[in-house]
Parts: sequence; structure tokens; C-alpha cells
Amino acid sequence: MPSKARCLAPALAMIASFPSLHLPSFCASRPFSSDFDPNPNLYPPSDIDQQWRFSQAPKPSFLPPLQRSNDAELVAKILLQHHNPYHTMESSLQLNGIMVSPHLVQQSLIRLKNVSKVALGFFEWAKEQPNYRHDAAAYHLMIDILGKVRQFDVAWQLIVEMDQLDVKPTSTTFGILIRRLVSAGLTRQAVRAFDDMECFVEKEVNSDDFCYLLDTLCKYGYVKAATEMFNKRKFRFDPDVKLYTVLIYGWCKINRPQMGERFFREMADRGIEPNVVTYNVLLNGICRKSSLHPEDRFERTIRAADKLFDEMLERGIEPDVTSYSIVLHVYSRAHKPDLSLDKLKLMRSKGICPTVATYTSVVKCLCSCGRIEDAEELVNEMVCNGVSPSAATYNCFFKEYRGRKDAESALKLYRKMKEESPQLPSMHTYNILVGMLVKLNRMENVMEIWDDMKASGVGPDLDSYTLLIHALCEKKKWKDGCQFFVEMIERGLLPQKVTFETLYRGLIQSDMLRTWRRLKKKLEEESITFGSEFQHYHFKPYRR
Repeated sequence: MPSKARCLAPALAMIASFPSLHLPSFCASRPFSSDFDPNPNLYPPSDIDQQWRFSQAPKPSFLPPLQRSNDAELVAKILLQHHNPYHTMESSLQLNGIMVSPHLVQQSLIRLKNVSKVALGFFEWAKEQPNYRHDAAAYHLMIDILGKVRQFDVAWQLIVEMDQLDVKPTSTTFGILIRRLVSAGLTRQAVRAFDDMECFVEKEVNSDDFCYLLDTLCKYGYVKAATEMFNKRKFRFDPDVKLYTVLIYGWCKINRPQMGERFFREMADRGIEPNVVTYNVLLNGICRKSSLHPEDRFERTIRAADKLFDEMLERGIEPDVTSYSIVLHVYSRAHKPDLSLDKLKLMRSKGICPTVATYTSVVKCLCSCGRIEDAEELVNEMVCNGVSPSAATYNCFFKEYRGRKDAESALKLYRKMKEESPQLPSMHTYNILVGMLVKLNRMENVMEIWDDMKASGVGPDLDSYTLLIHALCEKKKWKDGCQFFVEMIERGLLPQKVTFETLYRGLIQSDMLRTWRRLKKKLEEESITFGSEFQHYHFKPYRR
């Protein structure tokens, strides 16, 4: 095992080698996150992702869950309502008299996850309080928050700081960093972080750690990189059904089921028996075609799925709820509501209880076919069967209302949803509503939803701001767009380059050069003051 002294140098060198992703700098243009769902047909039913996640070797939860805490609510409220965007550390001075504890810090950071600057200011303030010392969970939360805004150099500094303060980094620490690096497209840095992990955790990485790296690469679409890693290192980590299933999942996810089948055959040739999860991943790959039209393509897909079902039964593997849900999702995507309902009845007749994802597939099909009343009846039925609708279930209705430009029905359902389950609206729910209402010029309702989103602690996130600013620019509401653009920067979110350019072109074309200059000056002032406040973390100013 390499010595820690030898490993710290490359880790610190890595900090210097990262591209200019420093806060605050503009991200290159990227598609919206998968939650934004630009093409829902390209995504599998969530059953398969949930089953695959649960099939992995048991790992401790990477991050602490959100828990009820009045003190944390108060801390977050004080920091968000009274913070000075130019001097983030000042906001923490409002907290004098509050007793700091590990639980309070963790729960406060969870509530500040979408405002990285404020979160970092609070993290630094808490570190200086008497009789308190950050635990690993606090560092994990902060590393995740910084990784979300691509502050990987600072995240690395926190890992080094953990090691120096004897708060030992673990494979969980590196799992968080690796996931954020991969999500930012920095796959080489993710692999280097994996290789450096041994120096910090003081144990050899095992098959589960390797499986997590490949799984993360595959889930974000970097399947070729995962396959290359697998081929290079499969002699060190003895391949098992989990590793092969990860790769099959990855190739199927990017619509290359033939490659998935190749790894399936290789697994069988090595004498490794597939399990129900492996078959479900392969089944999902067969069924996730981008289009099911014309009709003969739909029929071929169903025949291929039936053939795989027969093979499962021949091997003595009984199809489970996920298997049936995947096929049902094909009927849903092909806009066959009656067949979807029949398949749902068939599942129940076989004694298989549909999950929330199963019901949501059928609800989505009914809504997209304009059968809102039938969808409402199905939701009532699932509640009677003890299955609670999720945010995704309600989002099916919101998308249909968006297509109909029916703001009143959408707002009525949203207020009912908020009244019955205040915690239920997701970021995607808010983004659907904001996008629809701003296009319909219902700005009063937009601000109602926006304020609710802030109060819930769910957001707004980068997609929310990007969506709203671009919609305002389309309406030529340049000043409103500038206001939200500055607010986004103050919250520590990195604008996409296209957002900055859209605002710039709009202001210049509208002969609002003075507004542009004021915006530019404000951003430069914020950059300098924020950078000087955290000098030991080496933040750099904006790139133009």
C-alpha cells in the first residue's frame, strides 16, 4: 500500500490541475438534469433503478437524511433571510447564542444544500465554535454541496483537512466525491480519486468500491469508460454477477442492448449465474427503445420481452414486480391505455402487488391520452390499496395540464397536493409549474410557486433558475431576468454560459447597455469580495 506522504502530494497536485471550475465561474452549456425530463421516453421506469440500487452490497447511507429540527429550521431561516451576499461569513454572526451540535450542523447544512456560499460560511463559522468539532457527516455534506457547484478543488482541500484533523476519510467520503466528479463529466479525475482513496482510508479498495465506481460511471452514461476500467482491472477484482450486471445496465441505459447481451453471454461463459436483477436490467434494455412506432416495432419489442420471460422461467427464475412493470411501461409509452390497464389487472391476478412506479406508468399513459378522469380513478384505487402517490404520479397530471395550457386545473391540483402532503412537491413539480405559468404570463402565480419552493427547502436549483431566466428572456422581461440571474449567483449556483449570453444579447439588442454595465459591475464586486473572504480555499473570480 502506498504511503500517505507519497499520496498527499498527488492529491494536492490534483487540486491545482483541475480546470477552472471555481466558484463563481460559468459552466459550459449542459442539458438539464434527468429530473428535468426533456424526453421522458428515454428514461426507464424507476422500479428498475430502485431494484438495482437495492441489489448492491449493503453500504451505509452516504449522507444523513433530512429530519425534523426546529433549531435547524431557525438557523437556515436566519441565514437565508439575513445573509449578505457580498460577505457570506457575516450572516453567521446572526447566530450568536445558538448552541452548536453535530446534529444541528448536519440538519442545517441539509437545508442549505442549494446555497453553497451560505452553507460554506456556516460550516466555517461552526468550525470555530468552542467545544465543537466537525464530524465526518458534516464534512460529507459540505463536500457534496461543493461538488454540486463543481468546487472540486475546495472539496479536495476539505478531504485533506479531514485527514489532518484526524477525522478519517472513508470510502463513503470518496464515494460522494466520485459521484459529483462523474456527474460533472470529469471521469478521469473520478478514476484518480478512486486510485488515491487507498492512501486516505488506509485499506485496500475492494470489489464493492470498484463496483460503485463502475456503477456511477454507467448511471451517468460513461459506459465506455466503465468498460475500459473493467477490462483493465478485472484481474484484480474478481468479476461477479454484480459487476457484470452493472455493465449490462450501462450499455442498456445508452440504448446499446446488443453490447449488454454480449456481456450477458460472457458472464454465462465464465460460469456466473444471472439473477432476477440481471434479467430485469436486460429486459429493460430491450424495452427502452426511443420509439415504439410504427406498430410492428411495438409488437417486436413485446415478442422479445416475452422470449426473455420464457428464458427466465426455464432457468427457474420467477419474474417479479419489476419485470412486469418494465413490460407495462412499454404499453404505457406506446399510448395503449386499455392494454396498460389489462396488464395491471393481470399482475394483480398473479398475486403481484403493483408498486407506486407501476401505477405511475399507467397514470402517465392515461393522462397523455387525455383520460384525466380515468387517471384520477386509478390514483384513488392505488390509495385504497395502500400505495401512496408520489410526486412523479402527480407530475403526470401537471404535464398534461401544461400541454392543455390549463393553469387553473394545475393550480387547483397543486394547492390540494400541498394541503394534503406539504412535503410531496418535488423540484420537478415546481419546475413544471414555473415553466408553464411563466409562458402563460401568470407572473403572480409564478412568484407564489417560487416562494413555496424556497419555503419548502427543496430549491430553487440551477434548473429552476435557468428555466425561469430563459422564459423571462423570451418574454423580453430583461430586468426581471437580471434580478434572478444575480440572485442565482448570490446563492452560489453556477450559471450556464448560454444563460449569460442570452441575457447579454437581449440587453444589448434592447439598448439597455447601462443595465448590462450595472450587472457586470455587481458580479465583479461580488466575485472579488467573496473570493477574499475565503482566501485559504483559493476561490478564483469569474471567467468571462
